[in-house]
Amino acid sequence: MNDQQRLELEAAAYRRLVQHLRERPDVQNIDLMNLAGFCRNCLSKWYKAAADDLDIAITPDQAREEVYGMPYAEWKAKYQTEASPEQQAAFAAKNPKGSA
Repeated sequence: MNDQQRLELEAAAYRRLVQHLRERPDVQNIDLMNLAGFCRNCLSKWYKAAADDLDIAITPDQAREEVYGMPYAEWKAKYQTEASPEQQAAFAAKNPKGSA
């Protein structure tokens, strides 16, 4: 495999991951954090960091919209639920400083 093929495969895998997350709005970010250690917000931050590394001007909101497929506020209003005490406790246990 050459570098271009690797790049194309990685890009395709990223696009499929984003599509999968868009198709599963029932899976809450806190569940992703508790199980996998990252969530849609993390992915959007990585996207933004990659853009910064390449001197591509995008805002954090634009990066979130790339991942969520819609403005973040709209996604939250449609799909985000209140985290249960169990979810919050699991998150706190894995993230003692309170952030991802």
